[in-house]
Amino acid sequence: MMNDVRMYIPTYADMLAAQERIKPHIRRTPVLRSDHLSALTGADLFFKCENLQEPGAFKVRGASNAVFGLDAEQAKLGVATHSSGNHASCLSYAAMRRGIPCNVVMPRTAPQAKKDTVRRYGGKITECEPSTTSREETFARVQAETGGDFVHPYNDPRVIAGQATCSKEFIEQTDGLDMIVAPIGGGGMISGTCLTLSTLAPETKVIAAEPEQADDAYRSFKAGHIIADDAPKTIADGLLVPLKDLTWHFVQAHVSEIFTASEEEIIEAMKLTWKHLRVVMEPSSAVPLATILKNPAAVKGKRVGIIITGGNVDLDRLPWTKN
Repeated sequence: MMNDVRMYIPTYADMLAAQERIKPHIRRTPVLRSDHLSALTGADLFFKCENLQEPGAFKVRGASNAVFGLDAEQAKLGVATHSSGNHASCLSYAAMRRGIPCNVVMPRTAPQAKKDTVRRYGGKITECEPSTTSREETFARVQAETGGDFVHPYNDPRVIAGQATCSKEFIEQTDGLDMIVAPIGGGGMISGTCLTLSTLAPETKVIAAEPEQADDAYRSFKAGHIIADDAPKTIADGLLVPLKDLTWHFVQAHVSEIFTASEEEIIEAMKLTWKHLRVVMEPSSAVPLATILKNPAAVKGKRVGIIITGGNVDLDRLPWTKN
């Protein structure tokens, strides 16, 4: 299911417009470094901390661009979406700031911490089963009932243009990078990164990082066409959704490689980053470092940017503790 009236390929000009539109509603997040983590990988690592956005994730950029881009008439009915958590939280936050309704469909298995955040920002949740099919079918019913503007979690040009502002900041804050590594699920952040870098810094490679247990983007990349899993299972709950046509366009055209990591490698990278970078990140955000640790030859001696996409973790259900 897609936003059928806005299906176009966003441009660098769209990113610049988004940057101005969302400036009052987001944070220009810091870039941190760790000598220990750089030494472990043999690369010079730079971490863009999108976990420090107010709703705890980069997705506030795309959500804010969509919400504040609506005209007054469109905004009356509010916005609606389906999401495993972070997009739901960020769209609810942006809608709250504009004073409009937000309806979201979330898997019943989504972390309670993410459901709580959505409700804190005024979002109304309808739960579905943890599969793409159930998510989209439930959403169709909710949207028909509410009439809200559909803001897709990633396959929406307004969302991609908003996410693209992150890598513009990153390049400006680091004076250039050899590569940027970011997680890939549906591909919103990766697409935004490709959009910006292909114009601003075409020499910077874009690398996507994915869990082995939800590796449909990796398999799509190797096959040359979209392969979608209906209900993959991984601790990286923000990376459960498949690529769609808009995000596949950017992945196919601009991503240099997709690396994968096991559940154990993701947990270890998450622990390392909490300990040595001293920031709270969720499992999905640990996937890039996990793949870098697994593929040291690909990064040795290079200036590598890592986007920490979010920090909305359930502290009562950490992946290295028994529940």
